[in-house]
Amino acid sequence: MLTTEKLNSKAFQELVLYYLRERIIHKNLEIKHLIVTNINEWFIFDATIFDRLFAQNKTLVQQFEDFEQGRLADTKTDFFYKQIAEPFIATITAEITFTYFNLQDYQKPLKNADKADDNLLIALFKLLSPEHLLKLPFANDSNSLDKRFYSELLHIIGLTETKEGSKKLIGRNKPEERYSGTILEDAIIHLDSRDKLGRLEKPSQFGNTTAERLFSVGLELAITWINRILFLKLLEAQLINYHKGNKSYAFLNTDKVKSYDDLDRLFFQVLARRYDERNEAIKAIFEKVPYLNSSLFEPTDLEQTTLFISNLSNDAVIPVFSQTVLKDQQGKKRTGPLATLEYLFAFLNAYDFSSEGAEDIQEDNKTLINASVLGLIFEKINGYKDGSFFTPGFITMYMCRETIRKAVVQKFNESLLIPEGEIKTIDDIYGLIPHKISRKQANDIVNSIKICDPAVGSGHFLVSALNEMIAVKNDLKILEDKEGRSLHRYDIEVVNDELAVTDEEGELFEYNPHNKESQRIQETLFNEKQTIIENCLFGVDINANSVKICRLRLWIELLKNAYYKNATELETLPNIDINIKCGNSLVSRFALDADLKQALKKVNILLTATA
Repeated sequence: MLTTEKLNSKAFQELVLYYLRERIIHKNLEIKHLIVTNINEWFIFDATIFDRLFAQNKTLVQQFEDFEQGRLADTKTDFFYKQIAEPFIATITAEITFTYFNLQDYQKPLKNADKADDNLLIALFKLLSPEHLLKLPFANDSNSLDKRFYSELLHIIGLTETKEGSKKLIGRNKPEERYSGTILEDAIIHLDSRDKLGRLEKPSQFGNTTAERLFSVGLELAITWINRILFLKLLEAQLINYHKGNKSYAFLNTDKVKSYDDLDRLFFQVLARRYDERNEAIKAIFEKVPYLNSSLFEPTDLEQTTLFISNLSNDAVIPVFSQTVLKDQQGKKRTGPLATLEYLFAFLNAYDFSSEGAEDIQEDNKTLINASVLGLIFEKINGYKDGSFFTPGFITMYMCRETIRKAVVQKFNESLLIPEGEIKTIDDIYGLIPHKISRKQANDIVNSIKICDPAVGSGHFLVSALNEMIAVKNDLKILEDKEGRSLHRYDIEVVNDELAVTDEEGELFEYNPHNKESQRIQETLFNEKQTIIENCLFGVDINANSVKICRLRLWIELLKNAYYKNATELETLPNIDINIKCGNSLVSRFALDADLKQALKKVNILLTATA
């Protein structure tokens, strides 16, 4: 058996022979890892290392082929091990990397009943997972659509996805497949029976026919309501995480929200009101739900004109989706009808809405639904007429990294009146801090950058921009708390389109409101994000629903770092309506070839020609 001190042993020499037979003779290109184990000790080698060191070495391959064809002095495997493999391996031992672990080191957490030390098994679980050993894509990639979640959510709303050429369009279910209990159909029934369309100021903006208008208004209302509910599901998961899994912080369930009227009260009498402004009955039910200063929980103009969620039918039921995630007591798929609100809560509870990036043991095998997945889903729903294109995270990450870092360099050159090109990289700026420029001045320069997405959609690009600006500040070591103390002991980077915060030991940061240092980090990240969102990020979209979802995505990014100001009160969310506007960015008062000098002169902007 090989050891960590001596790789060049018979077991390793055997591994080389078996690998060459698979790779050279059988032409197997699918090998991902090679493993040597005696059950307790495990040595795991990446196949790319073996390919580079062994399969691509022409001399070794020639000797191997000669041995296999019987053209050498002996045909016994011991001859190959001693005369070919051992001397060759001796020349490259320093280049061979591997992962090693001993199961004996994990006996205690594996065998005892104490769950507190189970986190020690996380790294082992990841190492032995199919995603690692077989190099499979992660199912919870923040840039991939969870089709199961998406399909069942559409079912509950009352929508379906169809394909038209190369486009996937969202539409109302066919008449024979419509259920009056779905959120959309229930809304349409009430809009129609109460003649709510007649109250619209400009009904033509919702369609040319009554049917089109009923669908468009009903869909916008349904999206508004589902937006709030999903945001609250993320908030609920965050509160439970903050309090170490305390389920008393769960509030989206039929114990507390028994009807659509209760849901309406949650929106407008709880989240939209400070704790001391709530009536006593509401306080008793939702005592642990914080106030959020957000227009998301203000009645929209369309709700004021037509319907609130409280107008929906509490006794409405719909059949369970044929591919539902829900299970009965026997562990089989649930079937039959369910009350819509009960169904919605049970469906959401079957998924994990915890903040991504945390390393924890999950007792229930739940799929993670993060903010990026929700943004993708609503981008698809909003593009129901023409289809939509959700820019993948690896693209927005690359675009933001390349453009924002260049913009930062340019801003510092301009602000410090340094000859163009003297500051070329972020590292050059880092060398100036704090000797030639203070951290506060550097922060002000970075915060002066303005980023606008003229077709903002669900806000994915702005979220990537927000993350990149935080990462740039980290690289410059200019992140400061409210007292001016640096966060230089922490590393903040963008990983898989998400911010990952680690301490000096490489441990992921998790907010603990009872720890002063944790509170300091959380407050700083929240305030930095708020500053960037309010001052640096802007967006326009022709679709009003997209504007709402973009605002929601930015609020969610802030929510990830929401902190307690006191024992019961979370820091409130800012209103960002002014930064994200509905409009057509392709329309201008001026023709493309118009002379703008006179118009710009009126606002004190002078155009000059340069060579």
